[in-house]
Amino acid sequence: MLDNSIFLKNIWNKTLELIKKENAIDTQIIDAFFTGATLVEVNEVKAIIKVENVISLSILNNDIEIIKVYIQEALELTKPINVEIVTEYEFNKIPKINDIQITQVFDGEFLGNDRTFDNFVVGDCNRESHAAALASAYNPGKFFNPLFIYGNSGLGKTHLLFAIGNYVKKLDKTKKIYYTDSLKFVETVADNIKNGSIDSFKKYMYGIDVLLIDDIQFLANKEKSHEVFFTIFNELVNNGKQICIVSDRLPQEIKGLENRLISRFNSGLSVGIDSPEFETSLAILKMKLQNTGFDQNTIDNDALSLIASNFSKDVRSLEGALNRVLFYSIQFKKEDGRIDLELASNALKGQTIVSDKSGLSPKKIIKVVSEYYCLSKQQITSKTRTKNIAMARHISIYLCRKLLDLPYIKIGEEFGGRDHSTVMSACEKVENQIKINASYKQAINEIENLINQ
Repeated sequence: MLDNSIFLKNIWNKTLELIKKENAIDTQIIDAFFTGATLVEVNEVKAIIKVENVISLSILNNDIEIIKVYIQEALELTKPINVEIVTEYEFNKIPKINDIQITQVFDGEFLGNDRTFDNFVVGDCNRESHAAALASAYNPGKFFNPLFIYGNSGLGKTHLLFAIGNYVKKLDKTKKIYYTDSLKFVETVADNIKNGSIDSFKKYMYGIDVLLIDDIQFLANKEKSHEVFFTIFNELVNNGKQICIVSDRLPQEIKGLENRLISRFNSGLSVGIDSPEFETSLAILKMKLQNTGFDQNTIDNDALSLIASNFSKDVRSLEGALNRVLFYSIQFKKEDGRIDLELASNALKGQTIVSDKSGLSPKKIIKVVSEYYCLSKQQITSKTRTKNIAMARHISIYLCRKLLDLPYIKIGEEFGGRDHSTVMSACEKVENQIKINASYKQAINEIENLINQ
């Protein structure tokens, strides 16, 4: 077994080797100031480095965040480690590491490295949010702060949060990134209030460089958490640290959220993600096949088009339909091994709305109507009741009924889970307006022509 001093020397040498290998610090600086330093104490949460003079102290302190990263790597620790750099005189006065009371470490949730900007499929439905996320990751705290991304479940909001975190880590390993969802945040706040460590938690959060908050709508009506989050939010923004938030709706639509938080969220940039259009849905399916190692040459484009036309409500629906077709193809494999339109249609029997040949679907109707009235698809399917949005929504519902002859219940599902009576009422309102309002009727005729192009 190695003597402790040898162990410490080996860890410090390994740390310096890693720093040199990654070109994290200029080699001349390392040779002049780092090699004369000594790792004198270490455990799983803290390391103490002794230097020869105040100049070395200043130099090493300037790069302390880099040192932390590579000591953690040298020790093969999964959690960040604190580092203290001292002179000989200071070292004799401080308590030894074994006497130091270990403070609580406040970890965020795991930031998976499988979701990046590289495997995020960009289309008209998410181009704006992708660009804003990438800009925020490229220069945290400088462009859009906070960045607020909203949209229905399953459209890739969490993917963008992870992509931001992974991109920042790729550019600068020393950056502290904290990802959590609001329910976990509320739980953490409650636990720390109970344990009397809420001030320590806030102090820890003040040191975060990039804060990623998922599902902020669940923070509603949590008054004590509002207070803590508000304090952390202000501290980070005032110090130029990046905050990225996602929600299933706009800030002002979150009931039970304090006005001062809504105001803070609106002070940055809010961008929406809509359901993927046909082309993007098709690209997502091909990306999924590629990621799973599936031979794309064995599945016909018509089969993929059928899925893209019918299950583009969200990415999860696309994945579920694709998995259904792949599973079905194993059970009822054709002689040539291909997955064609017939096989895909049988696999999804009873679930499809339209043929891939027509290309007509509720998503296409909503897309055309939203573009005609200069709205987003998210606004049309939302709960917002402002006059212009409600009118566009009613026309979309009416056209889904007229052009696709869908059941009222199915139409309701396409418009945010509305019940059949709401859909029937919308259709009746449009029919009445067509009879008495010539300009209204003309607008619907123009929209139909655009849909059929």
